[in-house]
Amino acid sequence: MVVAVLLFSYFKKFYFKETVLLFTGNTAFFVFGYFISEAPFIFLLYFLFYVFHERFIGKFRQYQFVFFASLLLFLLFTIRYSGVYIYLGVGFFWLITILIKHSFPLKKDLFQVLLFAGIGIAGYLGFNLYIYGSFTGENVRGTLQQFSSVYLLRNILGVSAVFDPFIMIKPASNSFASLAFQIGLMIFDLLLLFYFIQLVRKKKEVIALDFHQLLWVVSGVYAVSLFVSYYFQQIEEMNVRMLAAANFCLFFSFLIIYFKNLKSDAFIFGLGSFFLFFLTVYALKTPVNYLNNKKQIESQMPQFSHKKYLYNDEKKAEVSLTTYHIPIIGKTFNYQHTNNQKGEIKQSIAGTINPQIKWLKIDTIKNKSQVLYTSELILK
Repeated sequence: MVVAVLLFSYFKKFYFKETVLLFTGNTAFFVFGYFISEAPFIFLLYFLFYVFHERFIGKFRQYQFVFFASLLLFLLFTIRYSGVYIYLGVGFFWLITILIKHSFPLKKDLFQVLLFAGIGIAGYLGFNLYIYGSFTGENVRGTLQQFSSVYLLRNILGVSAVFDPFIMIKPASNSFASLAFQIGLMIFDLLLLFYFIQLVRKKKEVIALDFHQLLWVVSGVYAVSLFVSYYFQQIEEMNVRMLAAANFCLFFSFLIIYFKNLKSDAFIFGLGSFFLFFLTVYALKTPVNYLNNKKQIESQMPQFSHKKYLYNDEKKAEVSLTTYHIPIIGKTFNYQHTNNQKGEIKQSIAGTINPQIKWLKIDTIKNKSQVLYTSELILK
């Protein structure tokens, strides 16, 4: 998919340099390297960017724009239900234009896109209700999340990372040190946002401002909607995977604006190359250990083929610490990697082997025989 996007960008002359750098960012790197449904979701989102951009600058005719934009919005929803937040973002942008920009020429086009995509989404939901008895599987979801000030802070920190193209790290724990480090990153992210705002003010006369405003609105609606959804559905915390689309929108907008009237691209390409190398090294870690762990878990999975749900019940088990040594100053320190705990390792590998199994954040399933607990998997 990455190659397809790069080739498309090159031959269509659609911000090729910007697209190359887009894939050096944290979101694209992990989405296309690790996650199942997010990869095609972001893949289609990129082409939705293209369709809107070409219509905004007058290269697409009305019927082309309405057909492709409606189809892509519908397909995004069929891949991930969070695609409805992209749809809502476009709808909110349309509402803003009819209330504020009385001379906006594409109001009718956007309305038709929302109408046809909405019909498709409504039809899909109706089919789900008729066949499965629920719109989006809400009848098998967990109970409402209990309010916790700590997790509210963690989610706010996660959402703030949307402004950061390269560093999106969720707190490893609820310890003071971990949260303090994340707050420091949030301050840095807010500085990036301030720089972005200054960049827009400086170059707003030479960019397709309507297109960028669409990306900003979609990103904001997507992030806020997910944040609210956390407390009404059993979904993950705000992290790279959950906020991938919001970050992708902002990063692409930033790159396009940054390259306008740019004298030299050496710095941004150097920065992108560094983080691509860093993310690659970080992702590889110890591949021998991963392959060994996968071999152990894979041999056990057939006996659990009837399980529908996967739950990590080892969150309070013995903590695994990674020791780092800094040679120049001769110091060592220990760090608790969230994804390097035994329960997390088992859960991620089991989920990769059986992509159909549903992950549980809270064990609310009444029939426990349907749940695969990580403690049932043996990892030496």
